[in-house]
Amino acid sequence: MTGAPFASAIRRLREAARRGRALSATLAGVTLLVTALSGWLALQVYEQRTEEQRRQDILAAARQSALNFTSLDYRHYDRDSANVLKGATGDFKDQFAAQTAELTKLVAANKSVSQGQVLEAGITRADDRSARVLVVADSKVTNTAAPQGQARTYRLQLDLVHEGGRWLTSDVEFVG
Repeated sequence: MTGAPFASAIRRLREAARRGRALSATLAGVTLLVTALSGWLALQVYEQRTEEQRRQDILAAARQSALNFTSLDYRHYDRDSANVLKGATGDFKDQFAAQTAELTKLVAANKSVSQGQVLEAGITRADDRSARVLVVADSKVTNTAAPQGQARTYRLQLDLVHEGGRWLTSDVEFVG
């Protein structure tokens, strides 16, 4: 009889140990699941922030390019055209550079001044290497034919490419 309570105690201890191992395994599984979920959520937040930063960089580059393109002054056209070229690449840059000498003469002869202002910009498509942005810009243009100035509104489609860590304009089209 003295052995029966001892055997019963051993059974209870073994049963408690099994429950303890099961509880430990369950807690380890839950911990692993929570850790994996936390890592996945952190990655989602990082990717979302990276995407938003890329969109902001694209919009800033497009706005600046459109502003440079619509703000030209005959008194410092060399500087203004250099600003356009600084944010340009590819065929657009080559074409603009090739026309700069002729445009310099034309702008000077007409005493042209254009003060641009970007009203709105929106991305129509974008990936890691390229983007297309629609920009609406106003400018006040004064020249010998319109000394009081004329208001002009431009709807521009800018194609941008990511080169050397910067978004550069590769094409500009007047739309609408």
